[in-house]
Amino acid sequence: MKPIQKSGKRKKAIARATLKQGNGLVRVNSVLLDFIEPKVSRLKLREPFILAGDAASKVDIDVSVAGGGITSQAEASRLAIAKALVNFTKNDKLKETFLSYDRNLLVADVRRKEAAKPNRHGQARAKVQKSYR
Repeated sequence: MKPIQKSGKRKKAIARATLKQGNGLVRVNSVLLDFIEPKVSRLKLREPFILAGDAASKVDIDVSVAGGGITSQAEASRLAIAKALVNFTKNDKLKETFLSYDRNLLVADVRRKEAAKPNRHGQARAKVQKSYR
């Protein structure tokens, strides 16, 4: 079987997941899933495997993720893993399960930080000028 590569993005974090035949090993940046901290991120990363059931135990997934914060990296990794699992199983039922559980498992959240405006001291929104003083 040829390895499947999928990517996921969230804010500034970009994750690349490589899925290959195996026995259920999951590594994120060379760290096994069981040792990911904080626990909230670990639980977020486990969601696609819980929903996929026994299909997830037949594959090894290596995720490399960079940029963003802890939560963004977890959500980007989760997206990449879910996409790879759907591609591996080629199962519409699994895809529907993911979408009904949480749409962000398969569809990226495209919101990004708004650029800071000039002369506003780091604030994103430009305020209207007042001229009555």
